[in-house]
Amino acid sequence: MKPLDMQAAPVPPEKTGKKSILARRGAGRIVLLALIAALAIVFFRTGGAQYLSIDYLKAQQAAFLHQRNLHPVAVSLAFCAAYVAVTALSIPGATVLTLAAGTLFGALWGVALVSFASTLGAALAFGISRYLLRAAVGARFPDRVRAIDAGLRREGWMYMLTLRLIPVIPSWLVNLLMGVTSIRLSTFWWTSQLGTLPATAVYVGIGTRLSSVTSLRDVVSPAVLAALLALAVLPYAARRGLGLLSRRSA
Repeated sequence: MKPLDMQAAPVPPEKTGKKSILARRGAGRIVLLALIAALAIVFFRTGGAQYLSIDYLKAQQAAFLHQRNLHPVAVSLAFCAAYVAVTALSIPGATVLTLAAGTLFGALWGVALVSFASTLGAALAFGISRYLLRAAVGARFPDRVRAIDAGLRREGWMYMLTLRLIPVIPSWLVNLLMGVTSIRLSTFWWTSQLGTLPATAVYVGIGTRLSSVTSLRDVVSPAVLAALLALAVLPYAARRGLGLLSRRSA
């Protein structure tokens, strides 16, 4: 009798390559997660939250305006970088930054800066969520993810646009939630930019009259929320009305 061959069968190179790719992706996720956690810890440990308050903005308003007058381009770029970072890391304070845009840059330029910076930051948060959370959330809550995907397929871009228009849904939550779905980045981008534009215009406009603002309650008032909520219902109402007209004409 020939002795049994106890050597393990060679692993196909395709499987070895796949394992190495998965290992690198896993290591990349750990590094990215550690970096985000470190940035958040440094921000809060160094008292960064105090700089995202209305009191600080009002106290430093004259100094900020002086720097804006001296270095308009540099201040605009620094503002955009701060807004992108706050939005991408889902740090509370975007509303105060939006008010600051109205105070520093006026209505038109303030809306333009916030619209670009907020959408870029949201896209980064979306990408982080898709890279870090999509597989885990999909495995942990498959039914809920499928339900959201079904809504996206049924309603299309209007589903995402409505989420952006509803003022009571936090933007950071929409960013993270959409990252675990199958929505395309391009659709996420343009619906985010369009859907946040009304609230951006309102808050930037309030920021131009910062002296009348004492707290966030003055900004997120019931009247403002009701107006934005009515705007969120408008796309569905328009589609329902067009559907009724087409059926009557048929």
